[in-house]
Amino acid sequence: MTPLTQLQVFNAMHASPHARLELSAHLGDGLAAALWSNRDDARDYQAPSHHTLSCYIADGTGTFRRQRPGDKGAPDKLCVMPAGHESNWVVNGAIRLAHLYVSEAQFALGCVRLLDREPRELQLQEATFLDDPQQAKRFRQLITLDWGEPGERLLASSLAHDIVDHALFNQVGLRQGLRLKGGLAPSLRRQMVDYIEAHLDQPITLGELALRCNLSEYHFARMFRASFGLPPHQYLLARRLHRACQLLRLGVMPLGEIALSCGFASASHFSNLFRQAVGATPGEYRSAFCS
Repeated sequence: MTPLTQLQVFNAMHASPHARLELSAHLGDGLAAALWSNRDDARDYQAPSHHTLSCYIADGTGTFRRQRPGDKGAPDKLCVMPAGHESNWVVNGAIRLAHLYVSEAQFALGCVRLLDREPRELQLQEATFLDDPQQAKRFRQLITLDWGEPGERLLASSLAHDIVDHALFNQVGLRQGLRLKGGLAPSLRRQMVDYIEAHLDQPITLGELALRCNLSEYHFARMFRASFGLPPHQYLLARRLHRACQLLRLGVMPLGEIALSCGFASASHFSNLFRQAVGATPGEYRSAFCS
């Protein structure tokens, strides 16, 4: 999991003598959040490798992008700063704002899962001072939770996923003038998605997936990564963990059965991988959502 101080937007804020970090936490699955206060400042974000979604919580009426001084912020205004985009900000007066940092891998998973498109076809569209009451409400709920308490941090993670999913449905567009090279044909990509979902409870090898596409393992791995935005083993693990989260929320199956039904070799193997990805044990996750 990337340390917060290696996330460029977080690091740029943290380096300011004017900004004050009120809260911050990793939320698992390539997501992290921070709550900031700032005053009379200027911040430049130089093509970060992660996406940033932000919501103004209070003040911000003197905040603007340097290239557009006539457009000012306000409470509940939302900003979308995609990976790879530079943005320059001026803060006149005070502002309190929440940031949600989203990894490229999590964005790629959402493109495949929610939009049924290759991540390289799509881009998160930059936006400044959006009005979206539903998203603003989620951000306000997010900052009321105690991110230091394991159960509430898991609830915060769920809210963060809702925010990201909403952004994928509403703030993503096709890349213009893109000519795709390599990768799996759309029909093969969909076959891979369906096959993996139907066999999560079984061992799935790279050779097995490659054979279904009539490709060598090496060539398949390269084509898969081009189409899915992440390697086969990382995609498979993400889908198994997603299925496990769904089953844990039902609060019925024993943990050992959930482990086996999601393709993990044992309950301990499942627990270790789940903790690494989510930041909590399966039992803690179940307690957070079933209490």
